[in-house]
Amino acid sequence: NSHKAAVSRLNRKVYVEVYPTLLIYPNGSMVTLRYKEPRRIIQLPLDLSTLSEKEKLARQSKRKPKLTVMSENEILDSFDVNKYSYLWKK
Repeated sequence: NSHKAAVSRLNRKVYVEVYPTLLIYPNGSMVTLRYKEPRRIIQLPLDLSTLSEKEKLARQSKRKPKLTVMSENEILDSFDVNKYSYLWKK
C-alpha cells in the first residue's frame, strides 16, 4: 500500500520535536519533510551559473538598493498661531 508511510507513526522510543516543512527546489518542485526548527518554507538557492547573462543582470538589478526620491513640498496655508494663543495661556 503506498499510503502506509503517510498514515503510520514514527517508530521511535523518544520522539524528537519535528515540524512539517515545505522544501522548494530551484526548479520549482516541492517536497514536504520534517525539520527540527518551526519553519514553514525552506527555499534552496538558485545556481547562478545555469542562468543566461540577461537573467543574471535582471537578478542583480533587483538586488541593488532602490533610490528614493524625496520631494520637499512646502505647505502654503494661512494658519496663524498667534490667533489661537489665548487657548493655551493661563
